[in-house]
Amino acid sequence: MNPTYHEPQLPDYVPSPKPVTTDYLIGAHYFPGWKSGTHQGWTAIADYPDRTPLLGYYEEGNPQVTDWEIKWCLEHGISFFVYCWYRDLGNVGQPVTVEAARLGHAIHEGLFRARYADSFRFAIMWENYGTRGMVASIDDLMDHLLPFWMENYFTRGNYLVVDNKPVLFVYHLPSLLEQVGGLDEARRALNLMRRACQDAGFDGLTLMCEHRGPDVGLLEEMRDCGFDASFAYCWHPDQRFPGAEEAIAYQIDIMRSRLDQPILAFVPTASMGWDPWPWRSDNPDTPWVNPDTMIRWLSTPEEWLDLLAQIKELMARTPNSSPCAKMLLLDNWNEWAEGHYIAPHAFGGFGYLQAVREVFTARDNLPDYRTPQQLSLGPYEDKGARRAT
Repeated sequence: MNPTYHEPQLPDYVPSPKPVTTDYLIGAHYFPGWKSGTHQGWTAIADYPDRTPLLGYYEEGNPQVTDWEIKWCLEHGISFFVYCWYRDLGNVGQPVTVEAARLGHAIHEGLFRARYADSFRFAIMWENYGTRGMVASIDDLMDHLLPFWMENYFTRGNYLVVDNKPVLFVYHLPSLLEQVGGLDEARRALNLMRRACQDAGFDGLTLMCEHRGPDVGLLEEMRDCGFDASFAYCWHPDQRFPGAEEAIAYQIDIMRSRLDQPILAFVPTASMGWDPWPWRSDNPDTPWVNPDTMIRWLSTPEEWLDLLAQIKELMARTPNSSPCAKMLLLDNWNEWAEGHYIAPHAFGGFGYLQAVREVFTARDNLPDYRTPQQLSLGPYEDKGARRAT
């Protein structure tokens, strides 16, 4: 008698992650711009099918979407996101609310309600450039912004804390200096923030500031302000339409110079591309979306793997005492319209994630490459995405 065949039962939720072992602390920058009504959304990439996520035109803030992202990250060695964090301009000078955290849906609606959130960490990058996320004064920072971050982020069990210090990424030093009144006042502000974190039971606050160019003067200002390290959100060379080989060499050259001239510790960043042409409708007069001057390049998963291997060699030269000795940032999880993205998508599939797993992990797990469609889960379609098709 032949045994009775039973159809394999499909999961009724996102399958649980099977994390891979790694000695590195690897995070990915995350742009929370993919929910209708909060930004341009999916309409920006309607004409770029190669960038279509394997999740489809999802609604960011859906906890199942976040659980897919957590699963794919953990199975390839990525253990945290650095979410871009914006403050609504109308909130400046007032107590911060969840509603005033512009584009906060990815954290508050997605991550905080995700089933697998406890196994994944997060940090925020304060987008303080110009009027985005600005503060009116040090008092505004200490009385309004920091208490909100402390209550909603720093004290959560899955916030990125290293050596009992929360890690805060700051986007733009010149804006900070302008908003608080100069370098001396910025140094005082950073010291006050660290002291407040100590009062809350931490051993301080690790502060990192963004810098993506060769200007050592800006690094010296960061050091004099009291920042612990620099980092890059992305790298994009000065040449128009450089090939991936030149763009990768540009990244490595700058990071190598940071090691050879140690002004300030830095966290290395790996960029896979840069092509913001879909954002051109945001402001057609802006130089970086001008077709005559705009920089555009894209690496393949194989080229990205080579970049990661070179960065790993650089990291081996970093003193073990540095807060950055084992930390790496990936650019970017989901900047679909700006042209840098490693989340599974039509062109690269899982290739960029597989490269991270290949270079930085023990490869002692079996990643699950089934998509929601294959498991009859979803769809997670953003209601406004229909306009993008």
